[in-house]
Amino acid sequence: MTQFTDFGLAQPVLRSLSEAGYVAPTPIQAQAIPPAMAGRDLCGIAQTGTGKTAAFALPILHRLSLSDRRPPRRGCRVLVLSPTRELANQIAESFSDYGRHLPYTNTVVFGGVTISRQERALAPGVDILVATPGRLIDLIERRSLTLEGVEILVLDEADQMLDLGFIHALKRIVKMLPQKRQSLFFSATMPKNIAGLASQYLTDPVQVAVTPVATTAERVDQQVIFVHTGAKQALLGHILRDPAIERVLVFTRTKHGADRVVRGLDKVGIAAAAIHGNKSQPQRERALAAFKDGSSRVLVATDIAARGIDVEAVSHVVNFDLPNVPESYVHRIGRTARAGADGLAISFCNDEEKAYLRDIERITRQKVPVAGFPEGFNPPSRQEAADIAREEERRPERQQRPGGGRPGQRPRQQQGRPPQGRPEGGRGFGGQGAPRQGRPQEGRTDGRSQAPQGREARPDSRPARPQGEQRPSQGRPNRDGRPQRADARPRSGGGGGGGGEGRNIGWLERAPRS
Repeated sequence: MTQFTDFGLAQPVLRSLSEAGYVAPTPIQAQAIPPAMAGRDLCGIAQTGTGKTAAFALPILHRLSLSDRRPPRRGCRVLVLSPTRELANQIAESFSDYGRHLPYTNTVVFGGVTISRQERALAPGVDILVATPGRLIDLIERRSLTLEGVEILVLDEADQMLDLGFIHALKRIVKMLPQKRQSLFFSATMPKNIAGLASQYLTDPVQVAVTPVATTAERVDQQVIFVHTGAKQALLGHILRDPAIERVLVFTRTKHGADRVVRGLDKVGIAAAAIHGNKSQPQRERALAAFKDGSSRVLVATDIAARGIDVEAVSHVVNFDLPNVPESYVHRIGRTARAGADGLAISFCNDEEKAYLRDIERITRQKVPVAGFPEGFNPPSRQEAADIAREEERRPERQQRPGGGRPGQRPRQQQGRPPQGRPEGGRGFGGQGAPRQGRPQEGRTDGRSQAPQGREARPDSRPARPQGEQRPSQGRPNRDGRPQRADARPRSGGGGGGGGEGRNIGWLERAPRS
């Protein structure tokens, strides 16, 4: 098969491919599309950036074009599972591009956003549903989705979907699917233990492996720089000052590590954004959109971005931390040199990470060339780096919030400004009451009143007390001239005139000592 027209795809699909400028299929597409169009189960393995999404999207769209069957209410005909939100969005966009001339419905669901909008989109039923496992189960438990009408199941990045992080959710989902269905699994890596597990979900599958398992992309130049941990940040900043680096993706092993790298780059005047699991969905989308449109040339990410980020012209990938899972290295560096372009992958390796490097070289069956420090870089000593790290711990990064304070705390009320939502000087419940004269108003910032609920704060006309002066005693003086205690109460059994609450009657007190 040398052209897409040789597959016998439906004309609306071929028209979309022609408009996008696609003529010749990639090796994985040439081998996977024919059996997928025939309805066979399939397990496809190919390098990242070789067009695996089209390898399952095109035959699926062809099958939908041959049938006028409607999807069931609150159901779908095709279910595509993805490990990350970014990859799910990318798959849904590919279906929209390839099937723009077909009358089918397509939606994507994932966590981090309002579920009610997704429920409304699923209510009439959809032809193609792209989902992450967690949100899919949420929708099923809320009875907003049923899987009884699924005809085709697709696992993209199947090795991760079958790993410990997702296997329990996947087992629950598979039990709800019809026994008679087509299953398509695709990935760039497939360890032996994962491959054995995949066979449990496939029936007489076609095995398609256009390259050996865990082979890195051919057009990616790789190098490793041995550097101690404390010098990694300075080395990254030095490398990113090179204007020839147009768009770079930096990978860290942890979420907090990604944030630290961003803060370190910001201190040397290099703008960067982080994307990881602790970021909200709008934050992740904004960071990825800025990276795609070129307004931000540095994106720092955890392995959440190792799968599913398909950005053109990523010139460099930097492994700030080597991954402890060697297959992740293949996915990481596959973010560059996509669609026939060239790319460079630079890995920083400290003493503790040398074992990770050996594992990477073992599964990729190639030696990563060692490079020295770039010209002009003078690494800080271990002691200097340790001092910098201690200083950072002593002065944790604080977000600039109105009124100061640490992230997550309510802003402090600024003196001289009235609390938000109250009339200026108001103290009482609902903003009623007058302020104490001569004292700065210290209102609450959470909208609640300092006065007891249901009682208005009474105005206080007492004059201001000079700073440092003690509060005068309340009540009348004793017969011996000593002042009454402020918390003294009238004794029971006494008569006399009525007084307000807390008022003391002098003649009821003990006689003075002689």
